[in-house]
Amino acid sequence: MKLVIVSICKDEAETIGTLLDQIPKNIPGISVIETWVIDDGSKDNTSDIAKQHGAHVVSDGMTKKLAFRFREAVDMALRQEADILVNIDGDLQFSPADIPKLVAPIVSDKADFVAADRFTNPKTNISECPKNMPKGKYYGNKAGTWVTGKLSGQKFSDVTCGFRAYNRKALLSLNINGTHTYTQETFQVLAMKRLRIKAIPVKVTYYPGRKSRVVTSIPSYVATSAMNILRSYRDFAPLRFFGWLGLVPAIIGVPCIAFISVYWINTGELSPYKFVGFLGLYLVTVSLVLWALGLLADMQVRLLNNQEKMYEILKDNTWPAKKKK
Repeated sequence: MKLVIVSICKDEAETIGTLLDQIPKNIPGISVIETWVIDDGSKDNTSDIAKQHGAHVVSDGMTKKLAFRFREAVDMALRQEADILVNIDGDLQFSPADIPKLVAPIVSDKADFVAADRFTNPKTNISECPKNMPKGKYYGNKAGTWVTGKLSGQKFSDVTCGFRAYNRKALLSLNINGTHTYTQETFQVLAMKRLRIKAIPVKVTYYPGRKSRVVTSIPSYVATSAMNILRSYRDFAPLRFFGWLGLVPAIIGVPCIAFISVYWINTGELSPYKFVGFLGLYLVTVSLVLWALGLLADMQVRLLNNQEKMYEILKDNTWPAKKKK
């Protein structure tokens, strides 16, 4: 089997060489290992150091953000006829020595997608916040994890960690639309498509004072996570999303209409509570519109699923699997 290891980097000259040197040269079940670095507009000599340490480098001098670069990594891995793609950060937060742990379930055909779990202690198997990780980021991750689990009917511990392994089937299934980050969306897509997902607890190191390339501020990260959660419900469960959204005005509107109706039956008049009736009619109308949007969105999801299947076939034909001799 061929393994392609990718690190998407920006200004990681201090650590990328060490990372590449620590990647295992021999992994059980793997016959070929290729290392790639996708440089997202680094201002330092990340690309040069990566080349010196034996990596293939993709660099165009532009900053295109993580999600765009990940799409490039997926296409590149398929083009290189990879059986497995591993993505690992270039800042040494994760140990390259853990790569065989992520690859093993795919090699043994027990998983299609393997994600590192930062929140389960690999020694004690107890869920905990990693040392030096901001609490806002931790709870934002946990909220996103809970939503993804609810949508897919599965239970996960960490859906935003970037240290992951994908087999060819998972790579063909991915169609990422995000512009900022890809981690949560990738997890949601593969979970909803019922691919086999496995989590492997690993040690993660958060360096005090080091600024994240993705999380520039905790409030911004929490807001982005909240928006991703809402989009998840909207895109993957539109009936539930618009159903709950429409239920809120209905809870207020229906009692208003019931009240004005009973008042009119008893008195034959609407005054002085006309506004209650108008408010009730308005809120119930809003509810009906939202529920109608939910039905239309659900129909669109069915069309989207068919388009996704066609896209997978197109990618499979564009980059056919390597024929086994």
